[in-house]
Order: sequence, then structure tokens, then C-alpha cells
Amino acid sequence: MSTGQREFDIVLYGATGFVGKLTAEYLAKAGGTARIALAGRSQDKLLAVRETLRETAQSWPLITAEASQPSTLNAMAARAQVVVTTVGPYNRYGLPLVAACAGAGADYADLSGEPMFMRESIDRYHKQAIDTGARIVHACGFDSIPSDLSVFALYRRASDDDAGELADTTFVVRKMSGALSGGTIASIADVVRATSGDPETRRLLEDPYTLTPDRAAEPEFGAQPDYPWRRGAQIAPELDGIWTSGFLMASTNTRIVRRSNALQDWAYGSRFRYSECQSVGSSALAPVASAMAAGVGAMVSGLGSRYFDKVPEGLVDRVVPKPGSGPSERTRERGHYKIETYATTTTGVRYRATMSQQGDPGYKATSVLLGESGLALAADRDRLSELRGVLTPAAAMGDALLARFPAAGVSLSVDRLN
Repeated sequence: MSTGQREFDIVLYGATGFVGKLTAEYLAKAGGTARIALAGRSQDKLLAVRETLRETAQSWPLITAEASQPSTLNAMAARAQVVVTTVGPYNRYGLPLVAACAGAGADYADLSGEPMFMRESIDRYHKQAIDTGARIVHACGFDSIPSDLSVFALYRRASDDDAGELADTTFVVRKMSGALSGGTIASIADVVRATSGDPETRRLLEDPYTLTPDRAAEPEFGAQPDYPWRRGAQIAPELDGIWTSGFLMASTNTRIVRRSNALQDWAYGSRFRYSECQSVGSSALAPVASAMAAGVGAMVSGLGSRYFDKVPEGLVDRVVPKPGSGPSERTRERGHYKIETYATTTTGVRYRATMSQQGDPGYKATSVLLGESGLALAADRDRLSELRGVLTPAAAMGDALLARFPAAGVSLSVDRLN
């Protein structure tokens, strides 16, 4: 699977963390003949991780590198075709590695769910990455591949059917079992902390087009709340009888999807409108639960972004799961999710994309999605887009991931509804 003159096809940075270990296990199983190295701060810990992997991984080289020593990241990036990183929160640790990959012309994939980190990555390194030929791809886990690839699949199907552009499009979490990872929670806390007391950062974060390459070219739909609540029938007839509320990660996922549209010259549509929500059921209490969930999300987003700096950082760190921690293997295996994304095109044709995966979304499922992203960037060069710079999963490797999903146990199908 050699992809050029680089020493390694994939370097997995952060291999000693919880999701890093899971990603290493997946790459050892699915990586085939890929030339893979494990990287992190401690040689001893890297060796301990490698010893837990299957026999085919026992010869993988180990690379010592850390964010506080940019020269080590530069040396690592120069040896890699692709660097896959699980080292977050990315607001704290991510930019030095983005800089190294952009400078070396190495592709990069992470698990970031932090819009302001991505905005800074774009502002600092998008042009350099274009010049060196690097693909810097953020949000390659449960945040935000199900969102991004579901819409990409809808776009491909509508285009094949000559059914017009995508218009109103809504992602609905129908079923989900699992926990948010410690890294995701730490990332959310960092996002809120970064906006607290900073009106300009808060304004950028509240803009639905935070990540767009051209704000003036985006359509204006008025308010686009991240945490709406509404009846399922308002979204699609197939959801009649249920209520929905805003999905926790919508503030990140929606901006990734909108950037995907813009990076592809607004291929989804010039009037593409996108939102996310989750089902809260159909019981008599569902409307109350929906309203409460939407209210809590808005309150946390609004009040938290204004007053979070008044909360001692140590207190937050003590009460949330630690990055690098995670659930038992039994819990990870029993987790799952099912997403339905409904779209109506400009000609009135309706579609539904259904995506599902076995495994805890924040851990096992994420490690599969990240592993497949690294493999797609390394092995499927003929299926990747021609775009370079700071990208999204769909804009960088949409077709490659769609082709890889079935063998990886990821189900994604599109149905025409009328």
C-alpha cells in the first residue's frame, strides 16, 4: 500500500490514550499492508500498547513526539503520508501538529469537535496546506462523520437522479446507546471556556457559518438555532408521532456540513438549509422532555459561554470524565447508533439517508471512523477529491469513505421517499 517516498503510510499520534489504543487495535486489524507507526510522548507506554496488538503490528516502529516540542512533530510529519491524531483537547494541543503537517505536506486527520480550533486552523494554515499539497481534515469521528457523510450521500443520490439541489435537510438521532468520551467533554468545556467573557469569539461561535470560506456567499435564513424542539411531523411524515430536541453536538456538526457545501462550490445547493436534532420519543411527556432538552442546551450554550470563566477550572476537571478514560469493553461493544437524515430537493423529491453502526459512538465507533479516515487518505488516493487545505471529511474523502464503509461495518443507505 505504499503511497510515495514517505517512510510511513500512517503515523498514529496519541496511541497511548484510550481512543488512541482503540484506533491502534482497529488499524492492526484493518490496515492490511499499510506501513504504520505509533507515536506519543512515552516510548515505554508506546511499547506497552504495541505488545497488546495482534502479531502483524509487533514490528510497527515507535516515534517519540509531543506538542510542547514542535521540532519532534515536524520530524514526525516529514516521515508520514498521513498523521492520525487523538491528542486533545485540540484547542490546547492541536495547532502545533497542524502546523507540522501543513509545513511538511502531510495529510492529517483528527477527532476535533471544537469549532474555534478549526477556525484558527483555517485562518493560520489553510493557504500553506494548499501550497504544500496537505489535506488537513478535522472531525473524523462520531463528530462529525455521520452528519457529513449522510448529507454527502444524499447529495450524490439526488445528483444521480437529476432531482435538483438539496434544500431543507435535517439529521435526526433515532437511537443511540453509549457515553460521551472524556475527550469530547473536555473539548466542550474548552469551547465554552474560550468564549466566556469574549464577545467577539462568542459572536463567531454563534454564527451558523463559523467555518465557511466565504461568509458573504452563504444564504441567509434568519435564526438557525442549534437546539430547536419540534414535532417529528414538521421534519418528515415518517416521523409523525414523535418529538425532537436539539442534538448536543449540533453546534459543531452543522458547521462542518455547511463548510463541506461551501468547499465543494455549494454543490449541495445555494439554498441548502441544515439542522440536527434527536428523538425524545412519543409518550405524553415527550413534548415536555423536548422543550426541556432544547432549553437546557440553549442555556448551557448561552449562559455557559458568558459565565464559564467564573467557574474554577479545577472543579470542572474533577467532575467530568478525564480525557484518556473510557468505559469497559462490554459497554463499548453493546453501544450503537442509528441516524436518519431527511432531505427535500428543489424539485420536491424527498430522500432519507440512514446510517448505523455497532459500538459505543464516542469510543469504538469513533475509532473505526478515524481508522478508516486514515486508511482512506493513505490508500485511496484515486478516490480523494482534488481539494487541498483545511478540509472536512466529505470534502476531502467523501467517495472514498462511502466505498470503505461496508467492509468496516458501517451501514449507510439512501432511500427515495416519493
